[in-house]
Amino acid sequence: MDNQPEVREFLMSRRAKLTPELVGLSSGPNRRVAGLRRSEVATLAGVSVEYYAKLERGAIAGASSSVLDAIARALQLDDTERTHLFDLARAADGIPLSGRPRRRTAKSAVTRPSLQWALDTLTGAIAVVLDQHQNILATNELGRAFYSPVIGDGGRVPNLARFQFLDPASRDFYPDWDRFAGMCVAIMRTRAGRDPNDKGLQDLVGELSTRSDTFRQLWGAHDVRTHGAGTKRFNHPVVGELTLAYEELAITADPGLGMLIYTAEPGSPSAERLQLLASWAASSAVVES
Repeated sequence: MDNQPEVREFLMSRRAKLTPELVGLSSGPNRRVAGLRRSEVATLAGVSVEYYAKLERGAIAGASSSVLDAIARALQLDDTERTHLFDLARAADGIPLSGRPRRRTAKSAVTRPSLQWALDTLTGAIAVVLDQHQNILATNELGRAFYSPVIGDGGRVPNLARFQFLDPASRDFYPDWDRFAGMCVAIMRTRAGRDPNDKGLQDLVGELSTRSDTFRQLWGAHDVRTHGAGTKRFNHPVVGELTLAYEELAITADPGLGMLIYTAEPGSPSAERLQLLASWAASSAVVES
């Protein structure tokens, strides 16, 4: 797999984020680069300058795990960035992700009744199934009500990335819009590193790069992250501001898919508003039936 441009830009972007002071080196006079020099990274990693320069040109195929670990330490990569570097190396070597079976299609997950049954048992939380392209494939009742600004009239498979960057309503739905935008792109970057042959993701990146200057700039930053767990703020058009904790769970029967669950702290104003949203969703379902 020829992913040399991706490797080159990722390593250069990480090197640019460091300074000599951060790694215990003297900056010295007449410094022309903002970040570390290639020679400094090579010294910290214990490899020759020539070899590190070769890696940074994108020729990462054949690099050993020990070398990749040394580069990760030298560049002070966090766990997600280190994993991304290894994913890029595996892709360059033509090695599929270890232990990961082939992805099923989105259709197989949507049409599997037991997945929807599982979602429907979660009545006090927002539950949504996402694929690797950030398409919303399935939700529980509260999830449909919560993501109503994203789902719209149901004419197209709702996609969180398109909503984030192409729909003005996202500015109202996400009070911390800039933070959400950065997270969205970094998650997509991570997935692109895992599977550089994913044409669907390539097409989505191309579409958003063409239509959104902000997306294009964030994509060029080469930041990576996983969803994992944390807290987010939302401004829902029906119940107002919500501060929700989230957990992402892998769906092992459908590799590449994840279930995102949002809950509110018990007894908090957000919990009360989430209950109000659940009541609104139930009443709306009755009216529709």
